[in-house]
Amino acid sequence: MHSADTLLKEIPRPIFDITPFTLLDYPDKTACIIWFAGCNMRCGYCYNPEIIRGKGKLRIHQAIEFICSRKGLLDGVVFSGGECVLHRDLYTMVKYTKDMGFAVKIDTNGSLPKRLKLFLDEGLLDYVAMDFKAMPDEYEKITGTQLYSVFEQSLQLLQKSGSLFEIRTTVHTSLINYNTLKKMVNHLEKLGYQGNYYIQPFLNNTPTLSPLPKSNPLYNISELSTSRIKVILR
Repeated sequence: MHSADTLLKEIPRPIFDITPFTLLDYPDKTACIIWFAGCNMRCGYCYNPEIIRGKGKLRIHQAIEFICSRKGLLDGVVFSGGECVLHRDLYTMVKYTKDMGFAVKIDTNGSLPKRLKLFLDEGLLDYVAMDFKAMPDEYEKITGTQLYSVFEQSLQLLQKSGSLFEIRTTVHTSLINYNTLKKMVNHLEKLGYQGNYYIQPFLNNTPTLSPLPKSNPLYNISELSTSRIKVILR
């Protein structure tokens, strides 16, 4: 498994692409998405194999120029990937984006709590969406890594920060079934999480990192909700 800094050296153009407008990726805000190349996980269901393998197309200054062009037109900027927190340049971009008056959201797998803490301590993040990939005993099977413990550290940081955040899980039913989802809800509750837990069904007929069978529809998701956690199908 590559370290974060080793991976960065392999990506001369860290930005894979830019989505100029979205109403779906930042709750209640108009936004654009900056997609960072490279990821330290290898989830078989990943829709973006080219992104996670580090095949970027754009340099940092090109992304910053685009963000500048959106001032007064958009409410916020989403930094996603891949895993955007891998990139040390993300700090500069987020700081610049905040200084321009945009709201900032990041999408993360929670694998780099020390870097996440830097952003949280400086109040640079308005919203965080973090993936809960799997239960601890299934984490390596799902992600190809042994990074569950740092996900938990990131969750604790978010809970203490007071920042707005959500937890979400992409579900391919051959990897995560209904009973496993129930365990995941209970696990989050034991970790002290309160709020919405978004379940994102895997979309069949899309290219993925690994070949997978067809995922089945999800039913009765709302019945998994507890007094503290509201489970929502997204």
